Amino acid sequence: MRTALLCALLLVGAASASAALPRAGTLVPGRSLGGLRIGESARDVRAALGTSYGVCRGCARTTWYFTYRPFDRHGLAVELEGGRVAGLYTVWKPDGWSTTRGLRLGASEAELQQLAGPLVPIVCSDYDARVRDEAGTRTVYYVLRGRLWGFGLLHLHADPCR
Repeated sequence: MRTALLCALLLVGAASASAALPRAGTLVPGRSLGGLRIGESARDVRAALGTSYGVCRGCARTTWYFTYRPFDRHGLAVELEGGRVAGLYTVWKPDGWSTTRGLRLGASEAELQQLAGPLVPIVCSDYDARVRDEAGTRTVYYVLRGRLWGFGLLHLHADPCR
């Protein structure tokens, strides 16, 4: 009985140890960000990224922050509504993140236009957003001082400036 319990605990530990924020996350426009999709359950998020996350205290929606180290700002935010993913976005331009077409965070606006195709510009208070609505989701490219600063995936027509 002890051996079975020990094996079960080791398997649970191994599964949670493999769940973590990807070092080189990928945006699949209209589909996923960092391996997660709009509409996935909170349980799916924990299975994919683990349980080591911070919780936003002043956010309108429950928002989990997954970072590479405690108190590090770089990572991924997951907004939940009704226990399901309602929004995903990178935080503080994490290194190594890119799109399936090779567009990397830090790229110029010219590279963004070339690799992402036609986008609708939206001016926010401290940054700009370039968006495309497709397949029930809004893909967002966040631009700060002429450089690609972040990626986002939201519900169709959601405000990228919130």
